[in-house]
Amino acid sequence: MAQPPSTMPPPAFLLEMFQKLDKDHSGSITANELQSALSNGTWTPFNPETVRLMLNMFDKSNKGTISFEDFGALWKYIVDWQNCFRSFDKDNSGNIDRNELRAALQTFGYNLNDATVATMLQKFDRLGKGTVLFDDFIQCCIMLNNLTTAFRQFDTDQDGVVTLHYEQFVGLVFSIK
Repeated sequence: MAQPPSTMPPPAFLLEMFQKLDKDHSGSITANELQSALSNGTWTPFNPETVRLMLNMFDKSNKGTISFEDFGALWKYIVDWQNCFRSFDKDNSGNIDRNELRAALQTFGYNLNDATVATMLQKFDRLGKGTVLFDDFIQCCIMLNNLTTAFRQFDTDQDGVVTLHYEQFVGLVFSIK
């Protein structure tokens, strides 16, 4: 079962963390500054694409940075994902295997066949070990949600089937943030 959402840390704590991350003292956090602060638990850099996706979600000014006003929501979002990841990492290995990924996706309401789960695992398995790290798990879930949202624009009767022309498909894929 997934953990309950975390509570927001005190503003003074958030401000201290924000100022530590804002290395150039610009008043906003860049993708590189955010990436340098995040850990996926393997001593390897956090996936840059995951950082970009999260930054885009919370960048209200569309400047490619996060202001302090948006930082608290981003912080909470990352902590909630950590709790979620840990709840599905049943063997406490620090990664999600095929069965754990399937369980997570089913909990999120996605009933995908074995081939689709295998494809997703292959796509997000950066180390080639048949597992997904924390940052790649976030990216996988965000991308699946974005794809589902885009698909639903065409699935007007909600039956899971759409007919698209090639250009509609290309437009659909490239419109996803």
